[in-house]
Amino acid sequence: METERRLSRFRDLELWPLEELLEGLWTHSQKALAAVGWALPALAGAVREAARRLERGRGRLVYSGAGTSGRVAVQDGVELVPTFSWPRERLAFLLAGGEVALTTAVEGAEDDARAGRDGIRALVLGPEDVHVAVAASGTTPFTLAAQEAAREAGALTIALACNADAPLLAGAHCPILLPTGAEALAGSTRLNAATAQKIALNLFSTALMVRLDRVAQGMMVALSPTSRKLRRRALAILRELTGASEPACREALERAGGDLRRAMAHILAHQPAREPGSIPVQSERAPISSGRRRTR
Repeated sequence: METERRLSRFRDLELWPLEELLEGLWTHSQKALAAVGWALPALAGAVREAARRLERGRGRLVYSGAGTSGRVAVQDGVELVPTFSWPRERLAFLLAGGEVALTTAVEGAEDDARAGRDGIRALVLGPEDVHVAVAASGTTPFTLAAQEAAREAGALTIALACNADAPLLAGAHCPILLPTGAEALAGSTRLNAATAQKIALNLFSTALMVRLDRVAQGMMVALSPTSRKLRRRALAILRELTGASEPACREALERAGGDLRRAMAHILAHQPAREPGSIPVQSERAPISSGRRRTR
């Protein structure tokens, strides 16, 4: 496999002066970003297909993986709740070794195909669900079995892997190859492969939330203000998009229980005239569109 190949350039890596070591790792890491750029058409196709399933309003977004790949997948998914108010009940994770594997290596868990299959079956997936499988090698038994079970259940299957001939890619509806090549530290896919996976998942989930109308005028109108920082951000966004005063925005947010979209709907509904560039609001809980025509 390309991700396991040894590079002669880094054969005596441990002997390099510290500054040279860091520069070498940094230079080589740029291949991760290049790999994601190469995969943009495949990412676009995955976003389109996922949006078609999830825009019906009932489907779940399910991430599966093992080891570093699984932890990267979980990191991406959990951020959808505070950033885009993605419903927790429409988000699920299947990590080899369970939750303990988030902070502790669980030996042999990635080889447990039965656990991957059973985990997906327990979720009772269907045609409205989207399953995202992540594995640097694309050969992990746990992740392969999870994807196979998700596909059998009718879910859309999206796979991210870093080897062109990976069976995980061959078995997915939407294969996304991230050709990061050999690592500076031979076989350590926590480097370029994991970096490319994180970038690709960031792009995928952000573009997906944009497609699902959880962004307006480039701003996080669907955020969950669960911290002081996010409450300040919600207030700033509300002022920016409505032009209302700070006291009016604070009052609207309080009336809406912190829901920025409901607060925006309240303010715009009571403005005497909507200024050019204002956002059309369909209902208090409806997604708010930027008003620009989209092509799928």
